[in-house]
Amino acid sequence: MPLGRSPRTSPVRSEFGLIRLLQAQAARPDRQVFKGIGDDTAILKTSPAEWTLITTDLLAEGVHFDPALSSFEDIGYRAAVANLSDIAAMGGTPRFLLVAIAIPPTCSAAQVQRLYRGMMQAATPHRVCLVGGDTSASKRGLFLSLTLTGTVQPRRALLRSGARVGDRLYVTGTLGDSHAGLDLLTAIHRPRNTELRPAHTRFLLARHHRPSARLAEGQWLVKHRLAGAAIDLSDGLTGDLRHLCEESTVGADIHAGALPLSPACRAYARARRLDAQQIALQGGEDYELLFTVPRSKQRQFERLATSTNFRFTCIGSITPERLGLRLRTGTGTTRTLPVTSYEHFLRPSQH
Repeated sequence: MPLGRSPRTSPVRSEFGLIRLLQAQAARPDRQVFKGIGDDTAILKTSPAEWTLITTDLLAEGVHFDPALSSFEDIGYRAAVANLSDIAAMGGTPRFLLVAIAIPPTCSAAQVQRLYRGMMQAATPHRVCLVGGDTSASKRGLFLSLTLTGTVQPRRALLRSGARVGDRLYVTGTLGDSHAGLDLLTAIHRPRNTELRPAHTRFLLARHHRPSARLAEGQWLVKHRLAGAAIDLSDGLTGDLRHLCEESTVGADIHAGALPLSPACRAYARARRLDAQQIALQGGEDYELLFTVPRSKQRQFERLATSTNFRFTCIGSITPERLGLRLRTGTGTTRTLPVTSYEHFLRPSQH
């Protein structure tokens, strides 16, 4: 530690290291708390018939969104989906929403209304009610804090800690689309030789501005008791896979060639001369579900899945913890899977 700098004044270096410290500090037994810090939501044993899920997300202008790149409706929509996706990862049903907002002088009443309109466009189809919140002034930048409650049947929620060696790893939907959409919004240099088709551009921008919370998929997994563990992909596949494996004390093998990629994402990667599989591994905010299926239930899962409209893709398997996280390439080689997903407090050069 540099001279003259005490622990009290040292900057935060790791988001998840900080969370672990706070988790230890907040540890206090309570008979109503089934699951506290460390999962997509907290779980409270509120009644014999159903348990309560609670999740919250803070979004800061300049960190999570830029009003110059997204409409206020889209910002509100994505903020709501971030919370809805947490409930989806537990296999729960969302219920009540609270919103706290700090408004800078540059933000008008009409823009705030548009922000809330976007939130409700995401929440209303799932019968979520906005029941309260708080408003404040902000000297610099717009801040949003959303808290969402939900319900789940007792002891049926999908946890990050339920993965076991031999389980198969699945994801919903396609990966990397939101990351590609964001890059299209922010990139200064456009592809020179290969332009994206307008349909591909519209698809990727929509996947960034208006992602889907996979609530139906999560509830289906709980209904049929098919999944062992689950997490939503908000920070990127490599980072969220690490969280799931740490909570379950396991490792994982990912098959690069199995990663589900949309035609638009593949076209974007070709146009920008990028590796599409790498985009799928590190791209965040797709809000797909990553989940495990025990080997004994895989045939049942595959059979039942054919009768749905859901897109499920097996991308790997759970291995012993000592093997860590590994990536199997198309040539048959295996290498350590680097965690390249987004993490707060890291300097740009550390990402």
